[in-house]
Order: sequence, then C-alpha cells, then structure tokens
Amino acid sequence: MKSFEEFATYREIQSQPEAWQQAIERTREVSLPKAKEYQEVVFTGCGSTYYLALAAAALYQELTGCAARGVPAGELLFHPHTILTDHKTLLVAISRSGTTSETVKAVENFRAEKRGEIVVISNYGEALAPLADVNIVIENGQEESVAQTRSFASMYVAATALSARMAGRQDLVKAMDGLPDAANSVINNYEAFARELGSNLDFDRFYFLGSGSRYGLACELNLKMKEMTLTHSEPFHFMEFRHGPMSMVNENAVVIGMLSDSNRAQEARVLAEMKALGGTVIGLGEEETDIVFESKIPESVRGALYLPALQLMAFYRSVAKGLNPVRPRNLTAVVQLNL
Repeated sequence: MKSFEEFATYREIQSQPEAWQQAIERTREVSLPKAKEYQEVVFTGCGSTYYLALAAAALYQELTGCAARGVPAGELLFHPHTILTDHKTLLVAISRSGTTSETVKAVENFRAEKRGEIVVISNYGEALAPLADVNIVIENGQEESVAQTRSFASMYVAATALSARMAGRQDLVKAMDGLPDAANSVINNYEAFARELGSNLDFDRFYFLGSGSRYGLACELNLKMKEMTLTHSEPFHFMEFRHGPMSMVNENAVVIGMLSDSNRAQEARVLAEMKALGGTVIGLGEEETDIVFESKIPESVRGALYLPALQLMAFYRSVAKGLNPVRPRNLTAVVQLNL
C-alpha cells in the first residue's frame, strides 16, 4: 500500500495553510470596488466553486449589508433573467483553473452587456483573467488532484478577505493573519481523529449541517465525500434537517455539525437529537466541540477552519475503500464544453 504522503491529495490538504497566507496577501494587494457603489453582488462558479459562491455571498451580505447571492455559472449563462436585474451589479467569478466553460462564457456575456465590474478569484487565471477588472490569483492553491481541497480553501480565504475589505472591516482583515497557524493546529491536532472516523467503513451515510455562511461549506464538504469516497452524503441547514431528512439517521449515519457562536444552543440541540436516534455525531467549532479551533479569530472570518479535518476524513475514507482520491471516478479537473 502506498504511504499517505505519496497521494497528491494528502500533500495538498496538509500544505494548504501556505496557500491561505498567499490568499490573504494577494487580496490585500489589489484595489477593490466599493460596496456602496453596487446594489447587488453576484458570486458565481461551478461545482465546488458554486458552493464557495454560496458561502461567500452569505458572508458578503452579512458583513456589508448589501444584497448578494451565489449562483451556478451555468444558470447565469443560460437563465440570466432569473438572476440579473437592471441594477448595477458586481460579479465575482470563482474558478480554480480559470477555464471552466460555463464560467468563462457567463463572464464574457456579463462584460459584453456592461452590467458592472468583474472580480475573478482563481488559482491559475487563464481565460478569465483578461475579462476581469480585478484579478486575485493564488498560485499556491494549485493542485494535481481533481477534487478540490487546497484550491477551494485558498479561494474561500480570498473571498473572506474580499468581503471584510469591502465592508471596511480592517479589524477582521488583520485578524485573518492568524488563520494559517490556526489551520496547522487543526490539522496536527485532529488528523488522527479524521483518519479513525473516515476509515470506519461501517458508516454508510454522511450528513453535513451548516447554516448562514457555513451552509455553502457544508455543501462543499458533502461534495468531497461524494467525489472521493462514492458514499451517500448530503448537506442541510441545521433546522431543515429536522424536517424530513432526519428519518435517514441510524447507527450507520454520521451527522457532522458546523456550529456557530450565535446559534450554538439551537444547533447543538439538533445534534443531540440525532445522537439520540443512534447516529454518530461530530461537532466543529471554536470551543467545547469534537473538533476545536481555539483560534481566537472572529467567527465571520474563520470559516475556512471547518475544512481541513473534514477534507482529511474524506481522504482517509477514499483510501480505506481502495479508491484513488487523486483521480475520482468519472471526473476531470476542468469541465470544458462546446458552448
């Protein structure tokens, strides 16, 4: 059996704090549009970066008070009338490669129609770069693996810094300097826990719960479990999980909750109910949870800390099942279509 270090996915998860640091620095280096100039902001991407767009839009609106939404680039391309209005709009396009067909074409159309400025967040730049008014390129997030881990986290850190800067919250931008060290601590402290949980093949279903800006992150972690391990997995808002989906909870289920500070009591109650139904329950948060950050970083800008341990969990499950986490079945790193 190969050692874990021989898998590119493992190395990418382990090394991501360096990419987070570059993401923070690159976002500080660019001149960003002013939030007050836009009545609405659209974040867009495909696959993992669509989920990133969901998380980033929720955070942007929370911090700036300006309307924002995350949408799939395919919807922006083929159904723009359901997304765009006559208001001046800021478009934030997110793409690991910068060459994803739907994203490139949607950005081209947006630019041709002169709807507003365009910010591109990527790890490579490529085709999207010439279309952008602002480019944030994080080369340290580049990957060999098909499934995004280091790239997703680095771009989410950039989107977090962008939101904080556009909100005029320099205190939050400064606090983000602690993220790389906090990420290293989470990886070092909880890798063994992630390996034990991920390698347990008695589990046959995983549910990721997150609300607010954490819902998009729950969607992404659910995708990692699907892509790398071919295991039944679904994301839900905390309160929504009670409304039907909890019928699937049994002794073979793992319910993972991304706990917030402000609504922790209600969210923890959901997890307790799922444990009473026989599920294995895992909580993540700043303190007094199964995976503890202890970062002292404000909640709004520490969201990336939910990612590394659960990425490792998916990696170890993939290996335990005899799969290839670097090249998941049926997938390619970039989806390019004839549009």
